[in-house]
Amino acid sequence: MQQVFNIAEIHNIDEIGIAHWQQCFSDDNPFTRFEFLQGLERTGCVGGASGWKVSHLVIKDEVTHKICAIMPMYDKTHSWGEYVFDWAWAEAYARNQLDYYPKLVTSVPFIPATGQRFGFHIDVPQSARKTILIAICEYLEQKMLKHHYSSWHGLFINHDEQALWPQSIGITRKGTQFHWLNKGYKSFDDFLASMTSRKRKNINKERQTLAAQHLNYTFVSGDDATLAQWHHFIQCYQLTYQKRSGHQGYLNEAFFLGLRQSMGEVIRLLIVTDSHQQMLAAALFFVSKSHLYGRYWGTLVEVDGLHFETCYYQGIDYAINHKLSVFDAGAQGEHKVARGFEPIATYSKHLVAHSGFNEAIGHYCQQEQQNITLYMSQIAQQLPFKNKA
Repeated sequence: MQQVFNIAEIHNIDEIGIAHWQQCFSDDNPFTRFEFLQGLERTGCVGGASGWKVSHLVIKDEVTHKICAIMPMYDKTHSWGEYVFDWAWAEAYARNQLDYYPKLVTSVPFIPATGQRFGFHIDVPQSARKTILIAICEYLEQKMLKHHYSSWHGLFINHDEQALWPQSIGITRKGTQFHWLNKGYKSFDDFLASMTSRKRKNINKERQTLAAQHLNYTFVSGDDATLAQWHHFIQCYQLTYQKRSGHQGYLNEAFFLGLRQSMGEVIRLLIVTDSHQQMLAAALFFVSKSHLYGRYWGTLVEVDGLHFETCYYQGIDYAINHKLSVFDAGAQGEHKVARGFEPIATYSKHLVAHSGFNEAIGHYCQQEQQNITLYMSQIAQQLPFKNKA
C-alpha cells in the first residue's frame, strides 16, 4: 500500500515549534537552526513587505499524523537575497508578456551557504525519503498550476539531497564558490609553506604592510561580546551596504541582537582595534563542528589590505587553530584563489511550470553546467599551492 502524505503550509515558524524543527534539522548548520529562521521572521527581515512571505511546508503521514519532514519555503515577489541569480529568466518572461513573480523559493534568506533544505525526521529511514521528496514535488507542481506561480527554486542544496533527488524531476543548476580547505595544517606558517614561493611572498608582503598599522584582531564569542561590540559590528555592516548600494542591509539591529541571545555560542565576532583600543572594523563569523562561515564585515576607516586580513587570513588562522575542516567565506570572489581558496561546486534544483520555459531553462542550465565545470578546472590550475588540486 502506497504511503500517503498530508502537506500543510505554515506561515509562522513558531507554529511548527523548536522541538519538531530540531527532529528534522538535526545537523549543526547554524543557518537552518530554528532560532536563526525564527529571528528573521520575528524582526521583519522576512514577511510583511519584504517580498519574502513565509510558507514553510510540514509533511505528515496521513495515517499516523506524525511529521515526516519540514521544508522551509518562501513566496517571493523578487529575486533579491538569493545568490543563485535568475534575473535573466525573469527578463525573458517579461519579454514574452508572462509573469515570473510570484515564485516559490526554498533557501535560507540572504545566506548563500549549502545546507539541508529538506528536513527529514530522524525516524524516517533513508529508503522512504525519496518517496517523501517526490510527494513534495507533486505538491509544488500542483500549487504552481493552481495559484499561478512561475517556478520553485531549491537553493544551495547539500550533497545528500542532490543524490536523493530523482533525475526525472526538475532542473539541476550548478554553480561554484571558493572555500578554504584545511589539509591538516598546524599553523598559518604551515599553510603558507604549502604554497609556491611567489604566492607565499605576496601574502607575507600584504600582511607585513598592514602590520605597520599596529592593529589588533580579537575573536569574541557572540554571547560574550558586549553590546558596544555588537553595535560596532552592526554599524560596520550597515556602512558596507551603504557604500555598495546606497541602501541599508537586509538584516536589522533587532535580528543581530536577537541572535546574540538565542545562538550566540555559535557566533564569533572579530573586533579590530587600533593601538589605542579604539574599534575600527568588525566581521561576523559562525561556527559548526566542521565549518567556519564568514558572513559580513565592515570598517569605519579605509586601510589597504584590511579586508583581506579581516575576512580571510584571520578566518584561516582561526580554522587552523580550532581544527575546522572548511572555511566558507561567502559567495563569489575569484580574488580568494590567490589566497588559498579552492573552487567548490554548489547545486540548486528548479521546477518550472511553463513547458516552453522549462525546456529552455533546462537547456540553459545544461550548457551553464559545462561552462562551470570547465571554469572550475581552469581555476584549479591557478591555485597557489606547490601541488595543485
